[in-house]
Amino acid sequence: MPKVYLLGAGPGDPELITLKAKRLLETADTVVYDYLANSRFLTWCRPDAEIYYVGKKGGDHTLPQDKINALLVERAKAGKTVARLKGGDPYVFGRGAEEAEELLEHGIDFEVVPGVTSAVAAPAYAGIPLTHRRFASSVSFITGHEDPTKPESVHDWEALARSASTLVFFMGVKNLPDITANLIAAGRSAHTPAALVRWGTTCRQRSLISTLAAIAQDAQKQGFAPPSLLVVGEVVSLHDKLNWFEQRPLLGRGVVVTRSREQASDVVTALENLGACCHEFPTIAVTPMDDPAPIQDAAAQLGSYDWVVFTSVNGVRMFWDVLDTQGLDARAFAGTQVAAIGPATAQGLAERGVKADFVPAKYVAEDIVQGLLSRGVAGKRVLIPRAEQAREVLPEELLRAGARVEVLPVYRTLPVTTGAEELMTALDKGEVHYITFTSSSTVTNFFTAIAPEVIQRHREGLRLACIGPVTARTLKAHGFTSDIQPEDYTIPALVQAVVQDAQDQKGGRP
Repeated sequence: MPKVYLLGAGPGDPELITLKAKRLLETADTVVYDYLANSRFLTWCRPDAEIYYVGKKGGDHTLPQDKINALLVERAKAGKTVARLKGGDPYVFGRGAEEAEELLEHGIDFEVVPGVTSAVAAPAYAGIPLTHRRFASSVSFITGHEDPTKPESVHDWEALARSASTLVFFMGVKNLPDITANLIAAGRSAHTPAALVRWGTTCRQRSLISTLAAIAQDAQKQGFAPPSLLVVGEVVSLHDKLNWFEQRPLLGRGVVVTRSREQASDVVTALENLGACCHEFPTIAVTPMDDPAPIQDAAAQLGSYDWVVFTSVNGVRMFWDVLDTQGLDARAFAGTQVAAIGPATAQGLAERGVKADFVPAKYVAEDIVQGLLSRGVAGKRVLIPRAEQAREVLPEELLRAGARVEVLPVYRTLPVTTGAEELMTALDKGEVHYITFTSSSTVTNFFTAIAPEVIQRHREGLRLACIGPVTARTLKAHGFTSDIQPEDYTIPALVQAVVQDAQDQKGGRP
């Protein structure tokens, strides 16, 4: 039976959406959404789902409310399961009740899935508890979106001023001078602590701490604009003590992740946990070989090789995909030694039941060669499952040392240019501060999609980070010097190097 689900998307942090809302979003036939603080929610939708954007950002409605209501009814009557995705909570200044009433009038079944409202989440992320035994035992949620030219306000300002409640105003920046003046005129002390929290729970969060009398002027000086919440009350005094989120070292820093979409999640998660605003711009796509027969042949005779050398996690994954189709598993490596170029590749093997016999101290082909030479690789049969296009240092040096080497392409990397226009817009807006490169192919493909002149134009405000010396050399070949390069050529080390650089830049050091 068709049904409409009114889903709360929460305040912006994608991990604050409920499990139920995510499940329903993933299965819905039709998704109708407002402007969202985080567009990642839309990546969870089915590829064949109907997607409707209806706006509702700062008074700019792509579709008026009555048209939204009609759309929900029409799609449900067409037999669709509809997910109506709304920022925050559907019933907290979200007009969800009006949509529910419309659905009932047309005999359409509906369900509400509450969301974390920004009124609770944004102050919490800014270190402001809405209630506290010493300061406030109640809280009031109030719309700040009133027309100041109306003959009288819908609010009882005297009641709000007398109350010891924490006051939280939604959509109050535009009318901030009127709100504060009304509260003071009604008897609230001009010295009452007040705060604005902008883009709460997101990587762009900022908070401004002031007093009721001064916050309007301070907000204007500091350029505070919607979306911002106004919090009034003694609990605001706890901000400096409890402000945990805004202490994150990369808060507000825009970081471009050029890794393939399949591999980007660990980098993005690590960076976002540190406060970064990640711009996912996968410059490569990893695809299997058209003909799996050579891989199948190698998999069937693994025992005939003395060494199998994996040079990437992708190589492990693609090789294992073929092993699975052949009904093979880790036991196929019995009697064969295995090398991994680095800890991530070794972890990929371990997850599949194979412990690497050798991982070099430096995670480059040259160090694998030296390590295998010291382990008597001369005269041994060596299989290297790898990308179709890759550096030839490893096989050439092993051949020179007398090993019998077979290079086995198990995947190819293809350039991706999707999202280039959006990234250039972000660059022009000054929203990008770091670009990370995790392989030579990410560098080459990046500059296929983005002209070097574009980066040169923004170079003063950009820091370029390379995972290792090989990637840095490729970057130099395109006319740029790497600003950041970790001593260990790993993703965690690269992330930490970006953090250290951000701290150095903040401290005014070069």
